[in-house]
Amino acid sequence: MAVQTLPFSTLIAVDRQSAIPIFRQVANSLVELIKNGKLKPGYQLPASRDMASMLTLNRTTVVAAYEELQAQGWLEAIGRKGNFIAQQLPVMSPKSFDMGTSAKFQSKDQEIFYRQVAIRKPITRQLKPYQLMINDGYPDARIAPVDLIVDRYKFLSRKTNVHDRLLADGSKGSISLRTELALFLSKTRALDIIPEQVLITHGAQLAIAVAAGMILQPGSTVVVGDLNYVLADRLFEQLGAKLIKVKVDQDGIDVDAIENICKQSTPSLLYIIPHHHHPTTVTLSAERRVKLLDIIRRYRLPVIEDDYDYDFHYASAPILPLASAEHDGYVLYIGSISKTLAPTIRLGYLIGSEDFIWQASKLKQVLDIRGDVLFEESVAHLFSIGEMQRHLRRSVKLYKRRRDEFCELLNSSLGDIANFSTPNGGMAVWTLFNPEYSIPQLSERLATQGIYMNDGSIYKYKHDVNGIRFGFASLNMSEMQSFANALKRSR
Repeated sequence: MAVQTLPFSTLIAVDRQSAIPIFRQVANSLVELIKNGKLKPGYQLPASRDMASMLTLNRTTVVAAYEELQAQGWLEAIGRKGNFIAQQLPVMSPKSFDMGTSAKFQSKDQEIFYRQVAIRKPITRQLKPYQLMINDGYPDARIAPVDLIVDRYKFLSRKTNVHDRLLADGSKGSISLRTELALFLSKTRALDIIPEQVLITHGAQLAIAVAAGMILQPGSTVVVGDLNYVLADRLFEQLGAKLIKVKVDQDGIDVDAIENICKQSTPSLLYIIPHHHHPTTVTLSAERRVKLLDIIRRYRLPVIEDDYDYDFHYASAPILPLASAEHDGYVLYIGSISKTLAPTIRLGYLIGSEDFIWQASKLKQVLDIRGDVLFEESVAHLFSIGEMQRHLRRSVKLYKRRRDEFCELLNSSLGDIANFSTPNGGMAVWTLFNPEYSIPQLSERLATQGIYMNDGSIYKYKHDVNGIRFGFASLNMSEMQSFANALKRSR
């Protein structure tokens, strides 16, 4: 079987009228391909016979070219394996795409032509494998029914007659998953919806992007919590919107402040996380929800309700979403299946009016033609046989126990330098350290013990806060104890 290789017939030009010998032209062309990065160290060149065939040359000409490159140090001949680009190349100055750090691109004539999404920060230490990862609040992938999803995926992939039907579902996502979700959300959240009101996305973040993209334009205004989900804030600003920060306390976002903003001028959008606000984990009180719904209807205020971990509530039954009440179509509801199963399983959904979802699916189509429909069908199967519901019940019971155990260990490890409240739900504990304590230094000390913990900088996005989210749901008791011991050693 022929081995895939570069199209050397178009990369190497031979001028038979030139005074330069043809073998040297081939050698010079290969050197240029090495210098400009098209041929990397270790790359195996085609056998001389194959290269001669591609270039319509005599084999002896190619052999002479290869021998010339070996003499100059560009090629290494390895036994019976063939000719390889040398690992240690002769001294040369490689070209770079890194215009931001290359001195020759600093002139005004070479302005950056692309949008600067974020400020580059130097990497202070080399990333390495860790024995323990302390995340932002993810589920435990080890308990997810992944095997059932894989088995169903294999079953569907062998039924070739279903592929065309599944592809016909288009950018809205699998009709089976949309149907199952409409039924599930009706039973668990009292959402009165049909499958045509459901859009499946690669994770909740894409759902936020699509919903916001349908509403915002440069100059728009978005009301958000003063300490908010950072990636949502960045997304809104990337779309050209201005953020209006509103205080978030123990009862959730300040609804009176939202009303005062609307009295002056109705903003383009309100982004809210009513259950387990990110990062602080607080829940919007029932009283504030009632008033907020009145504001939404009165001022016709579009809302993105991000309910990413509604299912994980431990103290009592969760309050129903804003989207479950009468809102005249202004509330767009977003949820995550990733938070139910595993962070690497990227599935989210957007709920809205039938026409909004149809339009949103067209916007999503230019970003992501369609998801993995077989995978979506496989997840739908979990809902249809009741396994997803059983997994949720097991997870909630397990994560509640882990929350209690983790908070006890956290209090004994950090009680005198940090404070936190035991969360009523979610998968993380929001912890505020004493102002003078350095979370980045703690992160560095833990790293030397094989434990990864972010340095808290992500929560400082335009906000002065010395806090961090400790994810507990993905840690078993042994891992929690190891982390607690490491915290005591690293304080």
